[in-house]
Amino acid sequence: MEREMVLVLDFGGQYNQLIARRVRECNVYCEVHSYNISLDKIKEMNPKGIIFTGGPNSVYGEDSPRYEKAIFDLGIPILGICYGSQLMAFALGGSVKTAPVSEYGKTEVSIDKSSLLFGDVAEKTICWMSHTDYIEKEPEGFTVTATTPVCPVAAMELPEKKLYATQFHPEVMHTKEGIKMLHNFLFKVCECAGDWKMDSFVDNAIEAIRAKVGDGKVLCALSGGVDSSVAAVMLAKAVGKQLTCVFVDHGLLRKNEGDEVEAVFGPEGPYDLNFIRVNAQERFYQKLEGVKDPETKRKIIGEEFIRVFEEEAKKIGTVDFLVQGTIYPDVIESGLGKSAVIKSHHNVGGLPDYVDFKEIIEPLRDLFKDEVRKAGLELDIPEYLVYRQPFPGPGLGIRIIGAITPEKVKMVQEADAIYREEIAKAGVDKGLGQYFAALTNMRSVGVMGDERTYDYAIALRAVTTSDFMTAESAELPWEVLGKVTSRIVNEVKGVNRVLYDCTGKPPSTIEFE
Repeated sequence: MEREMVLVLDFGGQYNQLIARRVRECNVYCEVHSYNISLDKIKEMNPKGIIFTGGPNSVYGEDSPRYEKAIFDLGIPILGICYGSQLMAFALGGSVKTAPVSEYGKTEVSIDKSSLLFGDVAEKTICWMSHTDYIEKEPEGFTVTATTPVCPVAAMELPEKKLYATQFHPEVMHTKEGIKMLHNFLFKVCECAGDWKMDSFVDNAIEAIRAKVGDGKVLCALSGGVDSSVAAVMLAKAVGKQLTCVFVDHGLLRKNEGDEVEAVFGPEGPYDLNFIRVNAQERFYQKLEGVKDPETKRKIIGEEFIRVFEEEAKKIGTVDFLVQGTIYPDVIESGLGKSAVIKSHHNVGGLPDYVDFKEIIEPLRDLFKDEVRKAGLELDIPEYLVYRQPFPGPGLGIRIIGAITPEKVKMVQEADAIYREEIAKAGVDKGLGQYFAALTNMRSVGVMGDERTYDYAIALRAVTTSDFMTAESAELPWEVLGKVTSRIVNEVKGVNRVLYDCTGKPPSTIEFE
């Protein structure tokens, strides 16, 4: 589909997804690609603008990621952020050195309002800094458009070549007027039209699926989570009874979840789907026996999923396409080019080398989680399904630290059910992005009924987030945590301690593994 697009070049920054998400909030389509992408490929993509991300390296280091200087002569507007700004300065003859004083966190920045980037921004505004190096001297021809007491080039620009750079991060919410700055870059500098709308995406996606599939048969990997549910309904609208949904109960689901999924998508549910439930608990437990490494667990689960689907496909007859609910953060976190692999998602980096299908269809691959929810509403999926608690494909396998056993699965299921029940009863679930219980690999001494115990600790997690790329730990009422703790240690066999995770994302991820 032809559409205007902004390209984010990833130089290893922790906010690469967030930059893309903020651009999409402005109704401009955006993709993240590794800095290794070729200049010819960029020309072919014909982006309206390019954004360089931050990164952990020093631009003057021998092995630091760089891009060929010719990119600045394409005539395409470029915005460099943090490392991206230093890269622009370094490549074009400026001076980048270790800063005498590093800046981290909220910083007051003085702005030159004559810049297109800052025209509607206050002369003094709070921005988020995170840098050890700084631009000591801007390249020839550039104008400095923002400063701090210790950062002489907090922003710079060369308007005639549409080159802009900020040392601070406009994409994070801590930068008070960051969205204004990105909006100015997109619409005043790049002259975008803002044509990225969810209703048109859904209509176009359905038409594209129908054209691709033709009269072929399709198998959908349905987990019952938001992503796979939206993918399933989208495929059903596109190809109807050519679609068969296979729900694999791998024994790593939340309490009663298998029955709940069947109630929604099975023969008694509201959707006219071909639905198959495969109870494969023992098969997955055997494959995972003794496995402790989280990446290995993800890959085992991913491969076993595919093998089950292949087997079910053979029972159905010739199946040409496999559908997965892969979303954009899955793709990015599973690694772009030489970018770091944060974690292999079972439906991306966890796929085996050989898959016995003609093609895999991933209709949501370009969407962030909140965009998937919007697509779900466009497809008339009920809100209670669209806004249900996210649940990872590997399920409780990545909420159990270390080796998986049926007994540990039972502990997590029971603890998680108690936690979710008490959260809902207290009415504090509104505004929470995600909340769940996980089983740590820590055992500790306790005393119950005047006897010594040596049992496991459950960790509770609750975060607030709008996009699932950054998150803050939720401040749950102490009385709610107290009641949950009391119930878990009393009702869940094998648990004598409950912990609450206060870490945000970053530095942690939302899931434990």
